[in-house]
Amino acid sequence: MAEGIRKRHSSGCGVRAGGRCNCKAGWEASIYLAREDKRVTKSFPRKAEAKSWRAEAKRAADRGTLRATPQDARTLAVALRQFIAGMQAGTIRPKGRDRYKPNTTRSYERALRVHIAPSAVAGIRVADVRRRDLQALVDELLATELSAGTVGNVLNPIQAFYRRAVDRDELTHNPSERIDLPNGDSKRPKRIASPAEAAALLAALAPEDRPVWAAAFYAGLRRGELQALRVRDIDREGSLIAVERGWDQVEGVIEPKSKAGRRGVPLLAILRDYLDAHVQRTRRSGDDLVFGRSAQQAFYASTVDGRAKRAWEAANKHTVEVAEGEGGAPALLRPITLHECRHTFASLLIDGGANPKAIQEFMGHSKIQTTFDVYGHLLPGSRDEVRKRMDSYLRDGASRRYD
Repeated sequence: MAEGIRKRHSSGCGVRAGGRCNCKAGWEASIYLAREDKRVTKSFPRKAEAKSWRAEAKRAADRGTLRATPQDARTLAVALRQFIAGMQAGTIRPKGRDRYKPNTTRSYERALRVHIAPSAVAGIRVADVRRRDLQALVDELLATELSAGTVGNVLNPIQAFYRRAVDRDELTHNPSERIDLPNGDSKRPKRIASPAEAAALLAALAPEDRPVWAAAFYAGLRRGELQALRVRDIDREGSLIAVERGWDQVEGVIEPKSKAGRRGVPLLAILRDYLDAHVQRTRRSGDDLVFGRSAQQAFYASTVDGRAKRAWEAANKHTVEVAEGEGGAPALLRPITLHECRHTFASLLIDGGANPKAIQEFMGHSKIQTTFDVYGHLLPGSRDEVRKRMDSYLRDGASRRYD
């Protein structure tokens, strides 16, 4: 028998009378902690599970993260409710940041209420949850035809809870790692408008709607940043837009998404014209909201999106009518979202020659790896381009050497 692994037997098992085992008492795994002079023991229905736990526990003991004290005995549902309450109070915060965004807290609460609490895993003790339990939850949700993205969002509060517990030595294992989840949705190409397409989309809008969409296209601000932008954040002398805050649909003004979210974005000349006309028309100043439905009330994103879609549909209808009269093919506008306008701004920065560090700063990414992950495919330096440049460089260098 492997060291630290033993077969368990019930009181009525034949082994106790010198016969063969006829019970299903399972297996026991144990590990000795020299630091505490105590032995940690755990029972499992199958030998393979006992061996797996002991191997993981031994690694944790070697790292000094395994303790003999009882682990979290709360059910997962109870633990997640307390975790979310701590998020709301600010006593539980994301790693390296001040606190969770209100929208994140609400999404975690909804995932728990709608999907996690009614499931079988909700009643399992935190320390007893295994990867197979969470995989079963994922498989069940996918079977109801929820998208992979939605199911991933359901997992988010569970993953955040276990990461924090392991980081703080409250638990020795994280069962939410390496869950099998389809990733096809994440590979959908991002909607990016060309400069000419962006201009055409803006031209089709009502004059009062163009400035907010122009700020999304030519400054790359997030929706909440557009909603919270004040007139005094626009520095015309320094040609800079100061992004100082965000907006939550319930909480109102909130801190930026991260420290990197508080940033300065270049005020491009094409955007300056839109903003100057808008501020003059609305007669707003100082702390007034630039794009609010009033000086102090942020715009409703659904309202702005709805008006834009109707304007683009009307423009396309007119284009089709003209094309039918002339016998040509209509060039139709493709609707876009405010967040997709942000992708367009990143693309414009890349086409304009901005280096990755500048793009990271202007987009408000905390890590440059995020910039590479999201926009790396747009950056210059593809395999064919590098090959052509290197061939040209080496060819020119060789010719200069022997001239």
